[in-house]
Amino acid sequence: MAKWTAFPYDAADYTYDAAALKKHWARLHAGDAEPWPKDEAAQAAWALYHAGQFQKAVEAGLKAGGSGLNAANKAQAIYANYLEKSEKVKLALFTEVAERAGALAEAEPKNANAHYLQAYALGRYSQGISVTKALAQGLGGKVKTALETAIQLNPKHADAHIALAAFHAEVIDKVGKLLGKTQGADAATGLKLYKEALKLNPASAIARVEYANGLVMLEGDKRMAEAEALYQEAAGCTPMDAMERLDVEMAKAELED
Repeated sequence: MAKWTAFPYDAADYTYDAAALKKHWARLHAGDAEPWPKDEAAQAAWALYHAGQFQKAVEAGLKAGGSGLNAANKAQAIYANYLEKSEKVKLALFTEVAERAGALAEAEPKNANAHYLQAYALGRYSQGISVTKALAQGLGGKVKTALETAIQLNPKHADAHIALAAFHAEVIDKVGKLLGKTQGADAATGLKLYKEALKLNPASAIARVEYANGLVMLEGDKRMAEAEALYQEAAGCTPMDAMERLDVEMAKAELED
């Protein structure tokens, strides 16, 4: 495995020992509702993930198995999304996650995060190759089904709500409301899902960022002030781990543009 780009911020505040990880678990996983892993090796993989040691988290998670596989897949997906510079490598990393998570979802059909991470990776891959191209390849249906399954399995899965809302918004933004309907995309459903995600995870910066983007995609300039306010809120969120820090920094960068 080639050396990955290091997490670019101080991770001291996001480095948890086993006791601290357990204590803060509910807050750290308010987005993905991952159950506390009983296995110490899986716990260690998640601790590496939260500290931004994404490459080590992948290696440790794959070795641990069980909940560690979700840690590995999430670490690789988040790394690819935020820190990988090469577009080609990024797409390859997303493809790998989608395949691994898809296999895990087949082996463990009740594992909500296996379905969610398959959809997340496919969704980001779709954005990379262009949403229109991805829809032509039938990826839209796969993403939608996997996210709906994740929410069905775990109705408190805030991140799956965000991703499904983004599916509705992206499809309508790229192909219009009429063609979007053929893909099962609906503006009202998308907006409702964004609101539900924020209700489920009120401390989330990414829920605000994605909601802001969705408002503009679905309703245009008339919601711009609202979208900017959501970005301001996101930039002011207190991150509890490396991914949340990357979300907050992304919101700050958007406001500076």
